[in-house]
Amino acid sequence: MARPTRCRRVCMEPAYDCFQPDGVPTREEVMMTLDEYETIRLIDLEKRTHEQCAKQMEISRTTVTEIYETARQKLADSVVNGKRLYISGGHYQLCDGTASFCCNKKCRYAKTSVKKIRIQRKEENQMRIAVTYENGKVFQHFGHTKQFKFYDVEDKKVVKSQIVDTNGQGHGALSEFLTQAGVDMLICGGIGGGAQTALSNTGIPLYGGVTGEADEAVNAYLTGELNYDVNVHCSHHEHEHHCGEHHCGEDKHGCVGNGKSCQ
Repeated sequence: MARPTRCRRVCMEPAYDCFQPDGVPTREEVMMTLDEYETIRLIDLEKRTHEQCAKQMEISRTTVTEIYETARQKLADSVVNGKRLYISGGHYQLCDGTASFCCNKKCRYAKTSVKKIRIQRKEENQMRIAVTYENGKVFQHFGHTKQFKFYDVEDKKVVKSQIVDTNGQGHGALSEFLTQAGVDMLICGGIGGGAQTALSNTGIPLYGGVTGEADEAVNAYLTGELNYDVNVHCSHHEHEHHCGEHHCGEDKHGCVGNGKSCQ
């Protein structure tokens, strides 16, 4: 009987998870997993040895070598043959800061403690609207949002609101976070394909492509005047992209790479 594959520890998800040749349309693609990406990041960028990489990822050195060689081959295939490169999925779990060997300064959990999120109770006859939030406005990148503002609505009037920190969670975890918070619908700016899929799986309706003041957006929704985009996607400034939080066995596709749609 084969031994089960050990979940590989990944410090963080990539800021960019889709790349394609500039100005050259292509249907061919290469899929690099998050654990493969992590070996490239640690060995090639941070100049770690295979043994150090293995210790950080909590797997054997021989396994690291196998993953690394596969990752390098995929990277070469993409660059040399002009194939679109996705970084998504894999058998991994994100670092939670509890491992005996941590990446320290690079780790989002290093020398910090996760704050307990306290959310006010919603009454059964109320509707809870969530808005991606920053400085009073609708934040434009769902996967990067550091805060939501929740509006509890009764008889088409806001009766209570609260601002809640997300603790740096990505889109997969954010979707689950909204579900657990009792959210009935979401208003946001840009949102990627992977995030839309995760959100769709929760059954929470999405109103994307919204800009301006968060309070005004909610009032516009309540009066039937909200201006939103049914075909919304995320297109981050300076081509930045990060669409999510995924753990062992989950899959993710990027939505934008190099300023071009990678759908």
